[in-house]
Amino acid sequence: MSEVSTRSAIVGLTGAASAKVRDLLARLPAEEQQDDLALRIAVEPGGCSGLRYALFFDNRTLDGDVRGDCDGVTVVTDKMSAPYLTGASIDYLDTIERQGFTIDNPNAKGSCACGESFH
Repeated sequence: MSEVSTRSAIVGLTGAASAKVRDLLARLPAEEQQDDLALRIAVEPGGCSGLRYALFFDNRTLDGDVRGDCDGVTVVTDKMSAPYLTGASIDYLDTIERQGFTIDNPNAKGSCACGESFH
């Protein structure tokens, strides 16, 4: 059996971000909608600064996952990503200049010019 920790989410979501996630979940085709889908936030090798973020819907439970709730959205982080993401906050912007999710991560020492990766 997988060990999963349930507590406050490691990563916070602003009201705009949690509303957008709920909207995206509601817009999934009927055959893809599942009650146990969560927003998985991970750190993966890649990008021009060494690490990049991955955000996707997932229904898996991995050993060492940390699950939490942010304004009605289940947020899951794997045990390897947790140290990189603790205290980070995700916002959703919809302006003329930018549209999409942004991550404010106090653990990032620097990022690339495009803002897609960090170290």
